[in-house]
Amino acid sequence: MRKEKVVFMGHNTLVLQVSGLFTLETASQKISMRRGEMLLIGKNQLGQITKTPLPDEDYETIVISLQEDLLRKIALEEQIEIQQKYAGPPNILIPTNDFLRGFFQSVIPYVRNPEEKIPAAMGILKVKEGVKLLLHAMPGLSSFLFDFSEPYKIDLEKFMLRNFHFNVPVEKFAQLTGRSLAGFKRDFKKTFGTPPRQWLKERRLVEARHLIEKKNRKASAIYLDLGFESLSHFSHSFKKRFGKAPSEWL
Repeated sequence: MRKEKVVFMGHNTLVLQVSGLFTLETASQKISMRRGEMLLIGKNQLGQITKTPLPDEDYETIVISLQEDLLRKIALEEQIEIQQKYAGPPNILIPTNDFLRGFFQSVIPYVRNPEEKIPAAMGILKVKEGVKLLLHAMPGLSSFLFDFSEPYKIDLEKFMLRNFHFNVPVEKFAQLTGRSLAGFKRDFKKTFGTPPRQWLKERRLVEARHLIEKKNRKASAIYLDLGFESLSHFSHSFKKRFGKAPSEWL
């Protein structure tokens, strides 16, 4: 079992689960999938991914990044126009059908035989095929896939309270809230009364103390989930803030 520290999905992403258990946890959703399932992940999200082999089954995932320049070409070729902004969930388990199952199986040889040096154009054709089959199965995904607008300026307080535990640069938080770095720092100081880095560290440490005191969680089990690079860094920061090491609170 392996838990990634944090993942930033800058592009729409199609995940094909070949074997094992894949779990994605964002601020608003937790989704798991097993062999043969497909997940469409929306762009501009922070999330935690856990990869788990199952009994008698190794872990294998195929990840296809649906980058914006290619999606723009598809939208032009197919004359797709978005009538209204997508308002559904940011991550969608795709119901399978014969066409998508066939596509799934057809992608596996490309991944398992990288030494074959397949021309890039053929890879692009496979991605286009996948996008068109998704639209065939779920026409409503057009507003999900072909929204090329910039992130709008969202509620800073609500966003930060839901995502503070993700270990990403302040610049990335600014981008995700639809602000320049200078604008983000200005709005942040106005909202929380302190600079972003100072607030993030304090908020994570307070949350850690709550989990240790009230939930009986061990430092080794929570430090990554709270955005700390290492257990030693977390323990040092915790002791400096509260006067005792995490182990002394148990």
